[in-house]
Amino acid sequence: MGGACEKTANKPNDTGAMNALDHAGAGSAGSAGSGTAAAEGTVDTTPLSGVELGKLAGDKVQLFYKLVGSLSSPCGKAHSLRTSFTSDTTCKRAPFAVRYVVALLEDEASEADARNEYAKKYEPSGKPVTFDVSRAPHAGTDDARIRLVEFFDYECPHCQLFKPQMEQVVSDKAGQVSLSFMMFPIESRHPASRSAAQAALAASQLGKFKEMHDKLFAESPRHSREDVIGYAKAFGLDPAKFEKAYDDAGTQVTNDLKQGETAGVDSTPTLFFNDRKYDGPMHPKYIEMWIDEEVAVNR
Repeated sequence: MGGACEKTANKPNDTGAMNALDHAGAGSAGSAGSGTAAAEGTVDTTPLSGVELGKLAGDKVQLFYKLVGSLSSPCGKAHSLRTSFTSDTTCKRAPFAVRYVVALLEDEASEADARNEYAKKYEPSGKPVTFDVSRAPHAGTDDARIRLVEFFDYECPHCQLFKPQMEQVVSDKAGQVSLSFMMFPIESRHPASRSAAQAALAASQLGKFKEMHDKLFAESPRHSREDVIGYAKAFGLDPAKFEKAYDDAGTQVTNDLKQGETAGVDSTPTLFFNDRKYDGPMHPKYIEMWIDEEVAVNR
């Protein structure tokens, strides 16, 4: 999947990780990543031990060897990915980086796509950012080593499509990840999205976040105050308690928005991975590859 709901009206509908590869084909074109070896000329096609290329067509196999010989070390060393993989035992990221390149090519990435995605993962430019998620609804394990923070809008169709993707990640990586839900209603485009966010937080306070979370996406954009009170009643929540929690939640929604804006969030869904913006493909396959690598490298 790809796409995002943009806060600024004149921005294109796809940005950053949102238009990266999906499982069916190539994503956004981008600038080529840097490398220490020449991208042109003789390509070393010596097989890499344990690397399976059976799903790649002939031209993609050649491209794979070109990339591993020209992409820079994922550990910031002054040599190529190939050298890190074959010779640098201190670079624990190298096997994961090679598999990442293979996965991109299996999903029909062009050379430019692959270089761009590699650079976004292994040459991050953004600074770490810490969020206050103490009051945010969450899923997964509280003390997990991988901390995911998602900013989203209940009326954003891209967030609705991304919802089952994240549910799969949390299920597949049970015990390894925590996911905090941060409200980022884009009211200029989705007038009732703030009401939905307040309803979700109110339901969370009363122990029914998951039920309300699912209902708000399923019924989007029917998110007026009257609508969400009706949903709360259907879940067996006390109407008076829910309405008070709903009104009180406005402050938290504003706080979530401010935290997101400070961190540079300008579209939904936006995902943060251990305090850095996740710029990889918005697909469980790739998110889980990031998780596996961080768990292995930092154990």
